[in-house]
Amino acid sequence: MNALMSDFHAICDFGGRFAGGDGEAAACEWLEARLRQVTGEAPRRVPVDYRGWSRGEAVLERLDGSGGTYDCISLVRSPPTPDDGLEADLIDVGRGTEADFDAAGAAVDGNVVLVRHEYMFAAGTVHRRRKYAWAVDRGAAGFLIASHLSDPDLPVTGSSGATPERGIPAAGISAATAQALTRDGPARVRLHSDVDEAPRRGHNLILDLPGRSAEWVVLSAHIDGHHLAESAMDNGTGLAAVLAAVSEVAPRVASFECGLRVGLFTVEEWALTGSADYVGGLSDEELRALRLNLNLDSVAGSPNLTALTSDFPALETWLLERAAARGVELGAHRPMMANSDHYNFARAGVPAARLVAGFDEPESNLRYVLTPADTRDKVRAAELAAAVDLTARLVEDACRMPELDLR
Repeated sequence: MNALMSDFHAICDFGGRFAGGDGEAAACEWLEARLRQVTGEAPRRVPVDYRGWSRGEAVLERLDGSGGTYDCISLVRSPPTPDDGLEADLIDVGRGTEADFDAAGAAVDGNVVLVRHEYMFAAGTVHRRRKYAWAVDRGAAGFLIASHLSDPDLPVTGSSGATPERGIPAAGISAATAQALTRDGPARVRLHSDVDEAPRRGHNLILDLPGRSAEWVVLSAHIDGHHLAESAMDNGTGLAAVLAAVSEVAPRVASFECGLRVGLFTVEEWALTGSADYVGGLSDEELRALRLNLNLDSVAGSPNLTALTSDFPALETWLLERAAARGVELGAHRPMMANSDHYNFARAGVPAARLVAGFDEPESNLRYVLTPADTRDKVRAAELAAAVDLTARLVEDACRMPELDLR
């Protein structure tokens, strides 16, 4: 427990670990050294080349009614506004479902739309990037997303889903800002956002601990996060849990039927780029050799864990049976969810699951993910230790079995 929490705090000390920033680079170096320390083996640093993005100043003004200037946070990868800002009417489309956009109709075209962020770890969530895509499809000139939290002063961030070929300026705001912009009826606003884009290189960390056969179980977590806080739950918890589980299992892997591969991926917060690069570089034979990907992302902040099982029924059954055998009540959600690195393995045909805390628990501490309140105080040591224990048992069971076909 002491080593687990020491690692967790050390990871949080690097701050948000925003991709391309100093915190991410320092965390990667620390994780490389820590993996070597707990396993006796050096991980490989695998380059990931991507289009880098960093935010500068972002300001939002109301130009009519009560007026006012408000803080906002440019969404990752969204393009800049013109130098003198983007001026347009604000169109409030509520939650921002496709039906909401349809109801707004032609009013969206050429204007700035306002939608609401949602608790992300739930079956019925409409993801921010889908809302952004609907806004782009309907000709919006800009996009604002307001925090879902009752705390009115916490803004929200996240990736926009923009590409160099297709995107509009976008920013996250607090619930208080959304209220100020809408309380006097329709508003006219000016959004000013500076960003910088340039080629960048990050690194995935890959560590192989061979078993007796040529098969592998992949245990993964993502390194990068967001600059607003410590990215403690998302994904300091997953990184610390991987280190602890690997430390426990590593001395026995050589006697297992199947080897253990550790994958710590970067640029996850930007459309799962690091893991997409890794999985895309595997041959068909290498993909067939992967028994399972178990991906740890946001595994504390609630005592309840759920496996997102990516439309693999056999995988879901196996995970639930193994958890029950250990006396653990594990939830399951079967539909494919493209919300972490397991998705890239699953769409390549590899049985893949994400362990996540707080699924369908909107009052859990996971509600603070993507806000300045994603800090280490939201994580209880017992929650993190329970995630480690289950992870270690699942990995060992998957590696020990003479045969395991979860496809």
